[in-house]
Amino acid sequence: MGNGYLLNPENWTLLQGVAVFGLCALVIAIAGTRITRIVDQLADRTGIGEAAAGAVLLGATTSLGGSVLSVTAAWNGNADLALSNALGGIAVQTFFLAVADMVYRRANLEHAAASAPNMMQNALLIMLLSLILMTPLLPNVTIWNIHPVTPLLFLVYVYGITLVHRAHHAPMWAPTQTRETREDKPDDISQMPPMVRLVSEFFVLFVVLGFAGYLLEPSASVIAAETGLTHTVVGVMLTAISTSTPELVTSVAAVRRGALTLAVGGIIGGNAFDTLFTAASDIAYRNGSIYHSMTDDILFWLCLTLLMSAVLLMGLIRRERQGPGRIGLESLLITLLYMGGVWLMFSQV
Repeated sequence: MGNGYLLNPENWTLLQGVAVFGLCALVIAIAGTRITRIVDQLADRTGIGEAAAGAVLLGATTSLGGSVLSVTAAWNGNADLALSNALGGIAVQTFFLAVADMVYRRANLEHAAASAPNMMQNALLIMLLSLILMTPLLPNVTIWNIHPVTPLLFLVYVYGITLVHRAHHAPMWAPTQTRETREDKPDDISQMPPMVRLVSEFFVLFVVLGFAGYLLEPSASVIAAETGLTHTVVGVMLTAISTSTPELVTSVAAVRRGALTLAVGGIIGGNAFDTLFTAASDIAYRNGSIYHSMTDDILFWLCLTLLMSAVLLMGLIRRERQGPGRIGLESLLITLLYMGGVWLMFSQV
């Protein structure tokens, strides 16, 4: 039995699949955590602000493992895993924001980190999710096996990020300042590593996260095949959570560092970026429109994610200082919605 036999995922046992999955999840968690500090410093050095950095740099990079997994699954014709990983990741990351709120005890996170860029990002997320939800109801027409909504998703995302950047530099709206409000104030640049070192470390971790995401896909498929679980359950509960672990760790780390805008912007920005998993998966999927391959379970998680995002936006606008259990009422509702979705999914297995 040669090395080629062991390297072929089709020959892996359940134990080997779980081992590879666990190792990749650990690598993603460690690399994703380390990249938070780098992104925070890059935000200050470049002057783009924590909200925009959270959306473009932190959100995209910590989501890289999940995006590679979804694209690889779509290329292999596994639409359920590709879509459930992408949309399940958005749901669990929104739940992670509620966890970060539990960590920050001074005030509700929605109150302390309210900003025009973060609300703009959340509105962008709702718009992108709505486009994805609407697409299965549109004619199943493709050009070179790509649905016309796919390039539209990329265009809307780029335009939305441009508006987020403008909202940071020239806001037309600002939250009322209170003792608990934490503004995006840059750290002392003279105490930071050189720009070359920051960029180099950023790209090294970027590659590590991408490779770990690539190996997650075959291990997840092995786990699904060997345990009899559906790819939707594996995608929502295993791959989505494992590839979203950096968002949890980095958000808690950012809250502890006092970078509240980065914590919220990283989650919401990562969620907006994660919608592009679906667009990229449609490009990789060779059996027509991947949107029209959505099952009822995936559509349920898409609707649930939309509802959770709307609740979060209301929390950012309402800005309750203290809620039940010293967390925001919106965080409590998001937690109940996510746990309810998980319960319903397992009750049908």
